[in-house]
Amino acid sequence: MKSVLSGVQPTGDLHIGNYFGAVQNWLKLQEQYECRFCVVDYHSMTMPYKPSQLRENTWKMVFYLLACGVKPETLFIQSLVPEHTELNWILSCVSSYGELTRMTQFKDKADQLREVDGDAFISVGLFGYPVLQAADILIYHADYVPVGKDQEQHLELSRNIAQRFNNQFGKEYFVAPQPLFTETPKILSTADPARKMSKSLGEKHYINLFGEEERIRKQVKSAVTDTGENNSGEMSSGVKNLFEIIRACGAMEAHDSLMTDYTNGSLRYSDLKEATANALLELINPFRLRLAELNADKRNVKEQIQDSSAVIRQRAQRTMKEVRELTGLGSLRG
Repeated sequence: MKSVLSGVQPTGDLHIGNYFGAVQNWLKLQEQYECRFCVVDYHSMTMPYKPSQLRENTWKMVFYLLACGVKPETLFIQSLVPEHTELNWILSCVSSYGELTRMTQFKDKADQLREVDGDAFISVGLFGYPVLQAADILIYHADYVPVGKDQEQHLELSRNIAQRFNNQFGKEYFVAPQPLFTETPKILSTADPARKMSKSLGEKHYINLFGEEERIRKQVKSAVTDTGENNSGEMSSGVKNLFEIIRACGAMEAHDSLMTDYTNGSLRYSDLKEATANALLELINPFRLRLAELNADKRNVKEQIQDSSAVIRQRAQRTMKEVRELTGLGSLRG
């Protein structure tokens, strides 16, 4: 069976854009491939953070993913497999400085920090984290990585690093991972539909997948529809976004009925917003119930993920034993 590797940063709440853009796809992939899904807490260290918050957010993300339906045996925490960082160093020695300087996400994140503080500290970790990302993938010899177009540049870097390692050490050892491009809905901020839904924009710009019903209904009710700037007769981005959310939830009967109203010029935005909120709540209520069950059994759940991380680590250890041999490093006992 072909293998898949994907990861998510533990940055707090899991919003509906995260779910539709990644997690929903994971649930399908785990039925078709040998999957490993990783909560990448090492990557979260590249931006300012508090240690206690990182630990809390890491476990929170684990519980969220399990509540959504990710299988526990496929899920692990990156820092519980320290071989990732060892391979990161080795791969950094066969990585091109020039390639890293062209990584657009480094520039974007550095700019975000400077917007808050013109003298913001920009870490070497932030600059080099695409190499750690490559290590995350290559250490398991993953055949595929599910990516969006905005992440294609990083996967291409991983492929280049794999090929350069193979060339330098005279063996076709690492598989060049292939992208798995999947159709994922682009969910926009309901407060500003000109921008992608994101936690970095503030609480009003994202809908928490595990939020309270009252708050979700309030956010959808206040969603921006028409800004008055579109005179072309085309559907506004705000209205299109609400239709996209209904479609992503799988509520096609409501979607098609409201689309007919729109075509006929009889659509009421209040009906569209109510249908959007109803579709979201029908989707996420089972997740919230499952999360409550998991939280009631926290100790056992944490032990289960620690165990799955230990099992997955065995594969990483085999890779590192072979990499050490190829690169001329000393062998570890055991």
